[in-house]
Amino acid sequence: MFILQLVIILLATKLAGQLSIKLGQPSVLGKIIVGIILGPALLGWVHDTELVTVFSQIGVLLLMFLAGLETNLKDLNENKKSALFVAIGGIIAPIVMSYLVAQYYDFSMAESIFSGLLLSATSVSISVQVLRELGWLNSTEGSALLGAAVLDDIIVVILIAIAMSVFAGADTNIALLIGKKILFFIIIILASKWLVPKFIQIFSNFKVTEAVLSAGLIICFSFAYFAEYVGVAGIIGTFFAGIAIAQTNYGHEIEKQVQPIAYGIFVPFFFVSIGLSVSFEGIGSQIGFMIFFSIIAILSKFIGSGIGARLSGFNTRSSMGIGAGMVSRGEVALILAAMGLESGLLPAEYYTSMIIVIIVTTLVTPPFLKVMFGTRN
Repeated sequence: MFILQLVIILLATKLAGQLSIKLGQPSVLGKIIVGIILGPALLGWVHDTELVTVFSQIGVLLLMFLAGLETNLKDLNENKKSALFVAIGGIIAPIVMSYLVAQYYDFSMAESIFSGLLLSATSVSISVQVLRELGWLNSTEGSALLGAAVLDDIIVVILIAIAMSVFAGADTNIALLIGKKILFFIIIILASKWLVPKFIQIFSNFKVTEAVLSAGLIICFSFAYFAEYVGVAGIIGTFFAGIAIAQTNYGHEIEKQVQPIAYGIFVPFFFVSIGLSVSFEGIGSQIGFMIFFSIIAILSKFIGSGIGARLSGFNTRSSMGIGAGMVSRGEVALILAAMGLESGLLPAEYYTSMIIVIIVTTLVTPPFLKVMFGTRN
């Protein structure tokens, strides 16, 4: 059965991506929409099985790994102030605006705060692919956006943990949580400087096939495992793995070898998996809720992150583009929504509607970025 799903997903995503390009949109848009069409919401040809989930997880890890390989470390470092401003603006605005809307729908204070935190999350993996297609990934704006997404992830995870500790009675040691995040960056920096170059150098002397590629993938997935172990998203780990390898003499070689594996097999599963979360059952009475929250979710990130970018020195067009790139909530918010449902901080009757809101933010991001940035050679 999985082999048939493999054929359907690969064929459908390539056709949908090509159609999207023909219509003047990034291919990502068509790939996400075809996931909704193939999934339980419409045709029901593809389901969220364990293998589909695993392929999807590998896909997003490789996507961010490639983003790290293409990132200019100098630009990323030079834009750390902008990244901080964008991240903070992209957290404060969604929290405030979503809280007010949730209060209007009679959410409790705890539920309102959680909904704000949920919509503060950012999934830059979708934006990464769009920026690559448009030619903006390795730019000052792209570096600021990537840096902001990393900071956003760290801050929101800490705030979510505090909220669950206060409102849901979760036994969370906040000092330990923050300490783990700091430890993560210290170890990642040291490993990137001392361990990664030597590890790849050793593998480059092996006589077995594709030894350097294997070394790169070992580093990629090791960083992902370590990130998840200390409570940071695995995509942050693979992003920094890519940056570390890019500083070696083998970065370009590994990038060229990973791209066919990622885009040929695994990344299509990631795009399709986003659509598999959609269900239209029992939401007829919540259309207004979904529309209202979708508008707030889009505007809050766009305005908050855009203002942050403007205050840090970007011009109006670049600020608007960065704000657009922060709109997608993607897989990060989907995971947080499941946590909120389990802890009782996200009302069960609104869970499906909130999932659709998250999907809407993900769907609008590709065309939004195309309008704001345009194509860059």
